[in-house]
Amino acid sequence: MTKLDGKAKTGVSGLDDILGDLTRGRVFLLEGEPGAGKTTIAVQFLLEGEKQGEKSLYITLSETEEELRQSAASHGWTLGPDINVFELIPPESLLDPKQQQSLLYSSDLELGETTQQIFDAVERTRPSRVVLDSLSEIRLLAQSSLRYRRQILAIKHYFARYGATVVMLDDLTAEPADKTVHSVAHGVIRLEEIAPVYGAERRRIRILKYRGQRYRRGYQDLTITPGGLNVIPRLVASDHRTKFVRTQLSTNIPEFDALLGGGVDTGSSTLVLGPAGTGKSLIVMTFVMAAIARGEKAALFIFDEELGLLFDRMQGLGIELEAERKKGNILLEQIDAAELSPGEFAHKVVKTVDTHRIKTVVIDSMNGYQAAMPEENSLILHLHELLQYLNRQGATTFMTVAQHGLIGDMQAPKNVSMWRIP
Repeated sequence: MTKLDGKAKTGVSGLDDILGDLTRGRVFLLEGEPGAGKTTIAVQFLLEGEKQGEKSLYITLSETEEELRQSAASHGWTLGPDINVFELIPPESLLDPKQQQSLLYSSDLELGETTQQIFDAVERTRPSRVVLDSLSEIRLLAQSSLRYRRQILAIKHYFARYGATVVMLDDLTAEPADKTVHSVAHGVIRLEEIAPVYGAERRRIRILKYRGQRYRRGYQDLTITPGGLNVIPRLVASDHRTKFVRTQLSTNIPEFDALLGGGVDTGSSTLVLGPAGTGKSLIVMTFVMAAIARGEKAALFIFDEELGLLFDRMQGLGIELEAERKKGNILLEQIDAAELSPGEFAHKVVKTVDTHRIKTVVIDSMNGYQAAMPEENSLILHLHELLQYLNRQGATTFMTVAQHGLIGDMQAPKNVSMWRIP
């Protein structure tokens, strides 16, 4: 096998950004409960190797080769000739009760046979990339932490001789406190799936360990769609700084401009607060139409109102919102808070602003945004980074918040003052 230099890309969108690629010739642990996306990442890792002209080996102890290929086909993938799938099954002699040994535990024989079959498969294919799926089977055969650790060390040292980059999958069926492989692996990646009280599951990824490598710490959102798994790196506003000339934006309504002291500064965030029916949406639409009149584009992210009703309502007020959208002057998207996490929403906003050079952004309303994540403290941090990012790009952001309660005792969502970021 030819030793390859440098790093091995995973082929997963966003993962290499937070990870910095995988160090070749090392063993990595990818852990997560069943359904978290481990197999999807593993297949993308091997497909990326195929693009680079590398030979790969997928050793499966739990799934059949047919199941693995069908899973890949569901994403539109085909495992080519450079990706060898080795379906490891117990030797027939160990499945026959008549041939069970009386002086040795069957687990001792099975563990040795299993390890030898893995080594034989590597000798035949000489791969540069290897996936071992999954460690739970080896752990069950080992029966003790000491034998399990020794077996993993033996596998690690064996692969090190060939310079193969190895990804071992673990479905976390052991005790939560069992960190046997964590100390052996060069890097540890954990996938998690969270089921909220209402709405779709939220998936996230976290790098627990990576020796000698800088990586982005903390949880990052991820999604699984037809075509593969995508990691959404957490937005860090301090990584994105641009220089721009700060000016005041006019609403084209002299009286309104006078009330605002000349207009609203570029690169600022404005919160429009009031009960239902007081004209919050109308005020932000005034800034949107003023931006279009200046020859700019605007982006609107609507949480609460149905788009058809919004178009009709604005048309009744003399604002041709639908017509401007058809012209491409307005990028308008309706957001379903139950299906989108705040991290995904921030990524969507950033991508829209960067791709179309948007300088006016509307989020209507923050009540809907707040419904996307019950943990309020995390929500504020997400919003803080998003607004700081938009401000540093010279974009002007307008947000609406609906108050509720009786007249004279109107209430706003908690910590609304923290949303007022200059």
